[in-house]
Order: sequence, then C-alpha cells, then structure tokens
Amino acid sequence: MARMPLPWSCWRFERTYRDPLNRKEHHIISHSPEETVRLGAFLAKYVPNGLVIALSGDLGSGKTCLAQGIARGLQVPEDLYVTSPSYTLVNEYPGRLRLFHVDLYRLGTVGELDEIGLDEIMESHDVTVIEWAEKMIELLPKERLFISISIVDDQTRDLHLTGYGQRAADLVEKCVHEFGH
Repeated sequence: MARMPLPWSCWRFERTYRDPLNRKEHHIISHSPEETVRLGAFLAKYVPNGLVIALSGDLGSGKTCLAQGIARGLQVPEDLYVTSPSYTLVNEYPGRLRLFHVDLYRLGTVGELDEIGLDEIMESHDVTVIEWAEKMIELLPKERLFISISIVDDQTRDLHLTGYGQRAADLVEKCVHEFGH
C-alpha cells in the first residue's frame, strides 16, 4: 500500500523541530600516551576526507598526542615530527589525506581565524584537527567529530567522542567496535 504524503503543514513542522544530523557518543579510556596515539591512528584509518576533528581538554590532557596518532594514521612521513602549532596557529602535513593541525590556545581574536584561512581549511577535502576547539565552538561545521579529553591521573585519560553527522557518527561507531562498549 502506498504511503500518503504528509500535508505541507505537517512536513514543515517535522523539518523545523527535527535535528537532521545523526549524533553518536562514546567514552574511551586511554591508559597511556601510546594508547592515545593508537586511538588517533585508528581514527585516521577510517576518517572521511573533509572531516573536522575538534579537540578539547586541559593543558597536558593529550590533544597533541592524539593529533600525532592521527598524523601517523594518515601516513604523514615519519621524519616530520608533529608538534602543536601554538605560535603559528596552523601546521600542514602531507599524507594519504593532507592534515591541517590547528592550535587555538594563543588565539587573540576571532579575526585571526580569517588571517590563517580557517574557513577555507575546514571546507577543504583534507582532515582538520583543531586543538582548543571550544574557543570557536559556534564556528565549527555542523558535521564534525568532537573529542573532549579529561585527565584521570598521570597516565590515564577519558576521551569522550561525539560524532555529529552521519560520517562522524559512523567513525564513532567504528571506535565502539574496536575499543569496546
């Protein structure tokens, strides 16, 4: 039996109040910097082109460590050491997909984002990792992977992954299967 289309008024109500982006969340406990690098490499193995990975966490929580793992998973050459671009705001690395590593810790004004071309970077078909992403949360694309890292103790970190949009939610789902429920 064919389904009757909804009247325009009902359709509009649904479109107005329903969030079209899928959202998937998962917590992963990392017991060492090496495990954090491994998680980053795993994410990079499956990351779709053009995805923004937004990182949040206190100083020393492991944001750069995770970014280093993402770089390795994207096959950034081993001789290129991935460091936090605290003073330059952005570093670019060649790999299977080009990696833009952005650090907003020293961001003075939102106008500085225009100077480095962050909009163009985030709209590219490359992978963008943004440390201290909470400084520009309202400017992040709707589809993104947001990872909040909390310090549990000297070695242990609690990583809370939230995928916004189908591609990011699928990436979180792959982590669920790889790292457990």
